[in-house]
Amino acid sequence: MKFQRISLWFIILIILAAFASGQKQTPPEGGKPKDFKIPAVTTFTLENGMGVSLIPYGNLPKTTVRFSVRTGSINEAADQVWISSMMADFLKEGTSTRTAKQIAEAAASMGGEISAGTGNDTSGLGGTCLSEFAPDFVKLLTDVLRNPKFPESELGRIQANYLRQIAVLKSQPSSLASTGFFHVLYGDHPYGRVFPTETMIKGYTIAAIKKFYEDNLGAKRTHLYVAGVFDEKKVEQAVRESLKDWKAGKEIVTNVPVPKSGRKVYVLDRPESVQSTIFLGLPVVNPSHKDYIALEVTDSLLGGAFSSRITSNIRENKGYTYSPGSALSAHYKDACWFEQADVSTKDTGATLKEIFYEVDRLKKEAPPEDELKKIQNSFAGTFVLQNSTPGGIIAIVNYVRLHGLGRDYLNTYVQKVYKVTPAEVRRIAGEYLRGQDMAIYIVGDFAKIKDQVAPYGEVIKEEIK
Repeated sequence: MKFQRISLWFIILIILAAFASGQKQTPPEGGKPKDFKIPAVTTFTLENGMGVSLIPYGNLPKTTVRFSVRTGSINEAADQVWISSMMADFLKEGTSTRTAKQIAEAAASMGGEISAGTGNDTSGLGGTCLSEFAPDFVKLLTDVLRNPKFPESELGRIQANYLRQIAVLKSQPSSLASTGFFHVLYGDHPYGRVFPTETMIKGYTIAAIKKFYEDNLGAKRTHLYVAGVFDEKKVEQAVRESLKDWKAGKEIVTNVPVPKSGRKVYVLDRPESVQSTIFLGLPVVNPSHKDYIALEVTDSLLGGAFSSRITSNIRENKGYTYSPGSALSAHYKDACWFEQADVSTKDTGATLKEIFYEVDRLKKEAPPEDELKKIQNSFAGTFVLQNSTPGGIIAIVNYVRLHGLGRDYLNTYVQKVYKVTPAEVRRIAGEYLRGQDMAIYIVGDFAKIKDQVAPYGEVIKEEIK
């Protein structure tokens, strides 16, 4: 769905809010989690260039099947925002031999359903079925991927759905702030173009959507993952029979951005708003860099975990906000770090002061070993838990493949988390979390907060478009 391509940061905000919804408690300290070991993977490549990974895992008689295609918003032109999402939506609207209803009924008869969506760098089509139907489910998904009908009759309905979703998202301060922040960093690069205009959506034709499909989908850009319990020989046979003659298509196109950094304060004016929604951050090294895991640990300690320093400061101690949090948002060969918080209008400047205080404190003095150890236990445990389902394994293996990290990356990940030292956290904070290079984007009442935020950089007023 198109909401997926609005990206990782919306998912992160939901997760952070969920963490914050509980009462403050002191749970017993957890033990050190076990190392994560990726299950045995059988990988092969068809003659047309499509890769396949078969990953037997678990005992539950279910199979997850997912096509991952290296296309998404990264392949959209400036006047094509969300066209990749619209293309993905049309995949489930029927093929040359099946109607949308027949596709849904066929999936349901196998104990499953089909989902499709796009992101910045990849698009996905897949679902989960009962194990005995895994070969047939592969064939069904292949038909959906290879033979979409793009019925003209559904265009108006899908366009109307998109326009409603845009209206809802543009009414939400968190959506406006994150959109503005990423546009400041990435400008007119596809990563910085979050919302299409109404004219764009209404102007997309079936011919334009078909052309985007033809230009961007093909075997060379696609990798198929099958994980769970299944008959490997039968699934491989189904894969080869149904996909061996799929067109190779075009080579993968890369478009690595050159994000901007620099201390300025952008305020999207929302008169009479009782809250300010803050995003601040900067570009950092990407997941292929040797420091990235240490940066993930540092982020978790600083603002990414519920027990993190910034959260404890502005939520627990100061009471400025209920659910703040920081995160790393990664694309192909690119990443940025950001902190976000919804605060009372009167506390906007004070919140910025405390965030920068915590960043600077971490640069000046290494964290105590016991504080770091608790963060490492939590961070490593979450990593293992998230990747302990067939769907989770497919997601992390696809992440490794996208960023060219190598198989050993996963088998040594937990060990590397625990190798991060307090001194290294201090170094990482000093080297990558440079306060003077952080852009600040705020949605709030400009008249009431402009003097509060003036000490943090040139203040630029923006209007809601």
